[in-house]
Amino acid sequence: MRIAISALLAISAMLAPFTAWAQSADATGKIAEVSTAEQTIKLDDGKTYQAPAEFNFEGLNQDVEVVIFYTVIDGKRMINDLELIQ
Repeated sequence: MRIAISALLAISAMLAPFTAWAQSADATGKIAEVSTAEQTIKLDDGKTYQAPAEFNFEGLNQDVEVVIFYTVIDGKRMINDLELIQ
C-alpha cells in the first residue's frame, strides 16, 4: 500500500507542471486590429489572440473594448471566450 501511494504521489508531482500550462487567463483592452483571414484579434497592448475556426467576428471593430479569456497553447494565445465591455 505504501508503494502504491508513493508511486501515485510521484506521478502527480511529475504531472503538476503540465496542468499549469493549460490554465486560462484573461486580458482587457481595446481592439487594435481584427484579421478574419488569419482568425486573429490584436489588442492595443500589442498582443495577438488566435480565434477558433467557428468564431464570429461580427461587431468586433477597432477601438471596441473587450475582455478576452484565453489559454496559451504552443506559445499562441487561443481565445476561449470574449465579452464586449459597454
